[in-house]
Amino acid sequence: MPKQRFPTGSERSADASAVARRAVMVGIILAVLAGAAGLVGYLTRPEVPKPPPTSDSYSAPPAPHQTTHPGSRGTVATPPHTDDPVTFAKAATKALWTYDTRHASRAEHLSELKAWMTGEKPYRDWKSVSGQVPGTALWSRLQDNAQHATASVDEGHLPEAFKTALAQDPGAITQAYVYAVTVTGKQSITWKHGGSGAEPRSATLAVQCRPHHDCALSGVLPEVAP
Repeated sequence: MPKQRFPTGSERSADASAVARRAVMVGIILAVLAGAAGLVGYLTRPEVPKPPPTSDSYSAPPAPHQTTHPGSRGTVATPPHTDDPVTFAKAATKALWTYDTRHASRAEHLSELKAWMTGEKPYRDWKSVSGQVPGTALWSRLQDNAQHATASVDEGHLPEAFKTALAQDPGAITQAYVYAVTVTGKQSITWKHGGSGAEPRSATLAVQCRPHHDCALSGVLPEVAP
């Protein structure tokens, strides 16, 4: 019988740290949304594990101004220079949904996505972002299938409850300047032998936009807020 392996102390600590960062990020948004019951309901619902995407459904968008970073074969877009959370969220959503297994390993793809993240650790939920990318085993299967993805963004907006709460208490956001932004669009995928498919997608991102600084990605919320 194989010996059961238990997490090491460092692994438990890393997991606890990731959970804490997500709690802080969501907590900040909830603080801004105090009294906005509709969106609070979305953000506080228990997270339900999602089935891994299949090669027929998982895909992603090519953002404008794509670039290949030194030392990598990937094509993840460069973060835009903007202090507008909606503009940034639309570009970040494209980057999250775009991938090309023909020219980048999963590790390379993730490495390039990190350029979009905020450098402020208390507001940086990398696990929620990396979770948008196919896992290691699935990436390998997609690679065998030469699968790559593109997408278009239809629109992005601050959820109504978020706007209402922000108007009622503008100072509530000034601790971290993290905004909730919902983006909708369509993702298209292509694989070898002429295979292709597309599906509508939507996501609510947490975007940090401090005054006089470019926006950065804080995380992806577990529920889409209207």
